[in-house]
Amino acid sequence: MTKSIDNNGDNGAMETRYADLKDKIVLVTGGASGLGYAIAKAFALNRSTVVIAGRDEAKLKAAKKALGRKVHCIPFDVNDLDRLPSLVHKIERSIGGVDVLVNNAGINLKKDAFHVTNEEYQKIIQTNQTAVFALSREVAKTMVGRGTGNIIMISSMASRYGIPKVIGYTASKAAVEGMTRALAVELATYGIRVNCIAPGFIKTDMSSRALDDDPERKRKVLARTPMGTLGEPSDIAHAALFLASTQSKFVTGIVLPVDGGNSIGF
Repeated sequence: MTKSIDNNGDNGAMETRYADLKDKIVLVTGGASGLGYAIAKAFALNRSTVVIAGRDEAKLKAAKKALGRKVHCIPFDVNDLDRLPSLVHKIERSIGGVDVLVNNAGINLKKDAFHVTNEEYQKIIQTNQTAVFALSREVAKTMVGRGTGNIIMISSMASRYGIPKVIGYTASKAAVEGMTRALAVELATYGIRVNCIAPGFIKTDMSSRALDDDPERKRKVLARTPMGTLGEPSDIAHAALFLASTQSKFVTGIVLPVDGGNSIGF
């Protein structure tokens, strides 16, 4: 069953209805904007109860207003590692146990490797890698008792290429892909699946600014993408829905490129 929706200019305007996602509790970090917002919206349209967490309270409230009553927002910085257990417990007490965790929050820094300071590098690693593990660990602890659960990581094509000026981001996303496989093996015994989505070049405000300011880079991106276009945020959201649903019940430990063929383009 499908339903036509207004997706803020996103051409992927048909959202598949996954009946088994109804009333599932889904936590999306960085869910107030960009890919996180698209993912949160897709789950909300499939009648999940969605919790979006992020640092910008104003953006969170605006997203909640746009997404509807089944969406809850919690201002939270995932870098506050010591408070992650309390975040998970707060959600469990007030809303219910998290069925699906989407680790979407992340940061980047574009800078020559020679000039990246230890502090800058460590900040990216903490947000994109350490916080992802710490939150996954705390959520997984609550999933064990129910014998089921889904953890979805968000990686990047940067983990597969040697892209200059993004050394910290590249390293952190490569680590996330390794973490996906290791956790998938360890948590499978408890009925918890762990998978990862590796977006290619997706049409977001951030990517549009970067590519529009660098026409040569944009030309290269499109030239090596067999499908010849940038992806839509909904393309990533559709992948998340599939990985969270019973339609992928025998899928764990994968890194799924959603990139229009960019990773195999010549």
